Amino acid sequence: MINASDFRNGVTFEMDNGIWTIVSFLHVKPGKGAAFVRTKLKNIVTGAVIERTFNPTDKFQRAYIETKEMQYLYNDGDFYYFMDLETYEQLPLTHEQVEDSIQFVKENTNVTVRFFKGQPFSVQAPNFVELEVTNTEPGFKGDTAANTTKPATFETGLTLQVPLFIEIGDVLKIDTRNGGEYLGRA
Repeated sequence: MINASDFRNGVTFEMDNGIWTIVSFLHVKPGKGAAFVRTKLKNIVTGAVIERTFNPTDKFQRAYIETKEMQYLYNDGDFYYFMDLETYEQLPLTHEQVEDSIQFVKENTNVTVRFFKGQPFSVQAPNFVELEVTNTEPGFKGDTAANTTKPATFETGLTLQVPLFIEIGDVLKIDTRNGGEYLGRA
C-alpha cells in the first residue's frame, strides 16, 4: 500500500479499476484547512490524463510494472510481432498496444515492452532512432541559414518537419520521447 503523501513522479498505483502513473504532484499546505496532494495522473493502459486531488492519508495498492527488452520482428497486417531475447518466443501485439511508438521502430530493433500482471499493454521505442528519409521535397543549396522546415516521410511511415536541406536518402537521428523531433543527420 502507498499513501498519497508518499506520491512521487513515476509511481504507479491502482485506482478506480485502472492503473495510473503520477506525471506530476504537489503537496499543498494551506494556511487554513487540511493539507492535500494535487496530482496529474496518466492511465498507463488507455493513455488518459486526469488531474486529481487527494487527502494525504488516502491509501492505494501499488502497481508493479514489469519491463522486458524484446525485438520487433514484423507486422502481418493485424498484429505486430515481438521476440523475447531470452526465450525466443514471439509475442503478437495489436495496433492499440503499439500505436504510440511503432512509427519510430524498424524491423529488428530492440524495444521495451511493458507488462502488468503478465499482460503486455504498451511498447516503448528507444529514446533515439536513426531513420532514412523516403520522401520529401527537393532541397536547395544555401537553404541552411533560414529556420524554415518542410515535411519528410521516413521508412517507417513517420512524417516530421525537417530543415530544407534534407534530401531523400538522408539518414536522420530522431528523438522519440516527445512525439518525434529532428536532431540532425546520423
